[in-house]
Amino acid sequence: MEKTTIKELLGDYKKLIHHDITVFGWVRAFRSNRFIALNDGSTINNLQIVVNFEEFSEDLIKNINTASSLKITGELVESQGAGQSIEILAKKIEILGDNFFEEMQTTILQPKKHSLEKLREQAHLRFRTNLFGAIFRIRHSVSFAIHQYFNQNQFFYLNTPIITGADAEGAGEMFGVSNFDLNNLPKNEEGEVDFEQDFFGRKTNLTVSGQLEGETASMGLGRIYTFGPTFRAENSNTTRHLAEFWMVEPEVAFNDLEDNIDLAEDFLKYVIQYVLDNCKDDLEFLDKRFSEEQKQKPEKDRAKEGLIEKLENVIAKRFKRVSYTEAIEILMNSKENKKGKFQFPVENWGTDLQSEHERFLVEKHFESPVVLFDYPKDIKAFYMRQNDDGKTVAAMDVLFPGIGEIIGGSQREERLNILKAKMKEMHVDEKELWWYLDTRKFGSVPHAGFGLGLERLVLFVTGMTNIRDVIPFPRTPKNAEF
Repeated sequence: MEKTTIKELLGDYKKLIHHDITVFGWVRAFRSNRFIALNDGSTINNLQIVVNFEEFSEDLIKNINTASSLKITGELVESQGAGQSIEILAKKIEILGDNFFEEMQTTILQPKKHSLEKLREQAHLRFRTNLFGAIFRIRHSVSFAIHQYFNQNQFFYLNTPIITGADAEGAGEMFGVSNFDLNNLPKNEEGEVDFEQDFFGRKTNLTVSGQLEGETASMGLGRIYTFGPTFRAENSNTTRHLAEFWMVEPEVAFNDLEDNIDLAEDFLKYVIQYVLDNCKDDLEFLDKRFSEEQKQKPEKDRAKEGLIEKLENVIAKRFKRVSYTEAIEILMNSKENKKGKFQFPVENWGTDLQSEHERFLVEKHFESPVVLFDYPKDIKAFYMRQNDDGKTVAAMDVLFPGIGEIIGGSQREERLNILKAKMKEMHVDEKELWWYLDTRKFGSVPHAGFGLGLERLVLFVTGMTNIRDVIPFPRTPKNAEF
């Protein structure tokens, strides 16, 4: 008798009917001392176990509770009752892990509805709920589809450093990494911390992006992508920000801005289609939840589409491509802006767009995903290619409904003299990035890439509204539990 998952059983059970099989799982419910709803995490669906309590000891039956873990062997039969296609007639039941019933009453394992905040406080247990089981199975599928997409398109997977001396964004919001005794820091003659005595012999931090290293690899491998953890020491306690999150960053030699936009659109549609094709049960559960949530909102705030409908529409529609200049004109002339309904008014060209502006463009004006391009150079990073107008750079952001920016990228500045001038202008130290400048000295080529925050994409695909609910153990200001 082979072990089998509940997902396998529900998918292809006909050849196993009237065979004895063994299953493992956790009790979701035990009704009338007769019907166990068993779940093993492989699917949102439970398997019904039928127990003839007269054939088992009273002690065993008494100790089968919600959240207990069981090993069950029995005959697989077609179910006569409503709600399930098959069930197992139990012949052997073994309790693998008992349930401390009294202590369970203070946990989210109680069979009742809990707030998302309560579930976050017990993040180590929330995988056992239908909601978070669905979310993290979908997160897996998104991650798998990302690797599959790039592999099929001849990209090479690259691991860039987690500990680095470079600040790719130039924003300075980094977590420092040190081996010093913080109660006895060595100082230099100027009275500053002497990082030459530290483990790496210099000041280092956790990476905010693998882009700069990724660019160097693309100069030899052509097409690469990174997929790993990144860190921001931004003291931002919002539903959109994490201190630790996962980034996907492709970098492609010989690509320009238009190629970059094409890649981003094709990539997003592929991943979303993969989830639609492979996560049907979980998506249907989340779609129903999304619909119930919308009913609780004022009518003007309700989403126009269901979750699955929204995903299908993103795939069906070509992303609207709009220059930053055109977007600013739309926003400045909008009723929302003129009537002061934006929290951050749009007053002139050069304004750095906020999430409310991005969502207005996507959800109200164009009613489709939007790609904004050619941003003012003064609000973008030093490595973005300067356009011929001298005012803008070849940057692009992909904006999604309900999310705002989901991808940010650009064509990179491949011209050494212009790159050095921009670094000087933005106070980026040439000596720190000597290796990056080398890529512009030895066979430099036009190249482009972008960054996708994995959690933002999972947020969109699952219909959740707080980014802390789509990563297993969220890291946020004042919170590093588990």
